Amino acid sequence: MFRFLKYLLILAVIGAIGLLGYSYLMEPETAPRSDRIEIDAG
Repeated sequence: MFRFLKYLLILAVIGAIGLLGYSYLMEPETAPRSDRIEIDAG
């Protein structure tokens, strides 16, 4: 019984970390996409 609860707790922790990591990766980028400054030479 305790072994089952231990495995269940470990799976819950891994699942929570996975969901947090997934939501972190799916957040839009807040940094500018490009560091270049385009200069119009025309």
